[in-house]
Amino acid sequence: MNDIISFGVIVAFITYVRLFTSPLSQIAQAMTSLQSTGAASERVFEFLDEQEMSDESSFAKKLETKQVKGNIEFENVVFQYDNNPKPTINNFSAKAKSGQKIAIVGPTGAGKTTLVNLLMKFYDINSGDIKIDGVSIKELTRENIHDLFTMVLQDTWLFDGTIRENIVYNNENVTEEKLEQICKTVGLDHFIKTLPHGLDTDISDNDTVSAGQKQLLTIARGMTQDTPFLILDEATSNVDTRTEELVQKAMDKLTEGKTSFIIAHRLSTIKNADLILVVNDGNIIEQGNHDELMEKQGFYAELYNSQFEL
Repeated sequence: MNDIISFGVIVAFITYVRLFTSPLSQIAQAMTSLQSTGAASERVFEFLDEQEMSDESSFAKKLETKQVKGNIEFENVVFQYDNNPKPTINNFSAKAKSGQKIAIVGPTGAGKTTLVNLLMKFYDINSGDIKIDGVSIKELTRENIHDLFTMVLQDTWLFDGTIRENIVYNNENVTEEKLEQICKTVGLDHFIKTLPHGLDTDISDNDTVSAGQKQLLTIARGMTQDTPFLILDEATSNVDTRTEELVQKAMDKLTEGKTSFIIAHRLSTIKNADLILVVNDGNIIEQGNHDELMEKQGFYAELYNSQFEL
């Protein structure tokens, strides 16, 4: 405006600034990429450095799903994660008889899920033993152990396909009548009736299916498997209290004739368990049924009553 510099000088100045900042931003982006590469390569090399899982090809023992009675025994089990300074499970002993409903309760980080992971042989125990019908899991292959268990987890998942495919999954011997009965038992029949093509409606994990409905579909999937053992890990965490009552009835039918392990934070879901193991710091600090533990006025009673305090 004052004729001190011309418009061309301003344009030249802005151009020079851009020419100067462009390489700087490229260097910054390259540094970011290098940092990402460094972090990713650490994970890759960490994975490559992991020890191979033990070879189980020489294991001769095998438990047949139809012949397993359903007794499980934990004998002085000790387990410690590699990065932990102290054991997560410390000298744990318990017995589960055929057909019993075993509830595992305790505060967060007490070792409840770790116990289930050890039972499924996802990790090898440091000392002690776990026996299924008197046979040590050290003598059984992981594949064989996994075939004996049905797991319903807190994390629900659906895959692209129809409702029917999501429930039946890879089970070949599920008849139409059994499928309809399972849906009715779990309480999915009303939801399925609202869908345009019923059981043959395409669905995916991204569809507008509520967390509770996903949970019911996962439980229905578990009901199609005929295994002697059942693990329910926080299986009612995503449902409301009314649906929970429905799910609880479905669970009772699902656990009939099976030895089941139930991990629950909502203690109302495990009141009718045959045996409640109260775990804290990897140890059983109390065990018994609901009434016995409430009479003791101990850790379980305190945990139970805290859910109803205002």
